[in-house]
Amino acid sequence: MRELTYLEAVRETMSQEMRKNDDVFLMGEDIGVYGGGFGVTKGMIEEFGPERVRNTPISEVAIAGVAVGSALTGMRPIIELQFSDFITIAMDQLVNQAAKIRYMYGGKGKVPLLLRTPSGSGTGAAAQHSQSLEAWVAHIPGLKVVQPSTAYDAKGLLKAAIDDDNPVIFYEHKLLYKTKSEVPEKPYCIPLGKADIKHKGMDVTIVATAIMVHRALDAAAELEKEGIHVEVIDPRTLVPLDEETIIQSVMKTRHLVVVHEAVKRGGFGGEIASMVAESEAFYHLAAPIKRLGGEAVPVPFSPDLEKAAVPQVEDIIQAVKEVLVDVVAVK
Repeated sequence: MRELTYLEAVRETMSQEMRKNDDVFLMGEDIGVYGGGFGVTKGMIEEFGPERVRNTPISEVAIAGVAVGSALTGMRPIIELQFSDFITIAMDQLVNQAAKIRYMYGGKGKVPLLLRTPSGSGTGAAAQHSQSLEAWVAHIPGLKVVQPSTAYDAKGLLKAAIDDDNPVIFYEHKLLYKTKSEVPEKPYCIPLGKADIKHKGMDVTIVATAIMVHRALDAAAELEKEGIHVEVIDPRTLVPLDEETIIQSVMKTRHLVVVHEAVKRGGFGGEIASMVAESEAFYHLAAPIKRLGGEAVPVPFSPDLEKAAVPQVEDIIQAVKEVLVDVVAVK
């Protein structure tokens, strides 16, 4: 099967859906001739024209507001915010309008809005352009939240998000844009709310999101050399969350490490840990749940400090060994 980059998979999905459905259109800053801040929409204005690939003013609240209004009238807007940090500017439209309209009007109105946005650190973009704020929007009833970690997942989840009649926040980690995986050319859907077991193991479960999925897999490969078998689960969507896959894995391995890039305090890892603690899996745990997350500091500009502010492979390895004291001692 052919390989695509994560970026190419996102672009291909949007193009395929726009060819099929005239109601799908794009809005965002510099997404036209320039091709977007990270080049995801490059070449799309040449195929679809400026009416369907709309450059906008530098106003995230205006972009989100127009998207809500157009979705209410039957369109299916895809909006791109250049950095996920800028979602803060559009929060009123997203939280108080998009997320609530379908509920408030008893289902008579719907908001099939897709917001795509690059997130995360690792590019030296500093404090205002490197945050991971997915826990903010995951807290809001009415919003769905997606975090693909591979090109294959990005294509299938993006199609599902475009087809969904609810507002979806779609996080694309900057460091993943150049990563490759096998991706079918034909359109396909990955259901929102279905996790993926990226690596099977018997000793410990790692639940990781976005770039941390890859670091967890690297950690699993290193731990395998020491006879420690790690199961890596990628939720893929935070809302809805596939609780059953996580619970079943923890009941099997009896150990859990949760890792995300976002600041640990108030991060989504706490939700996963609490969900497990409130489930049948709690009675199978052989050690306390371990959470890894970013430090409670603005993301630094300095490359060394930026790296130190978020979990790395060695941090995940250390966390696994801490929760596996009983297993490591036997081995």
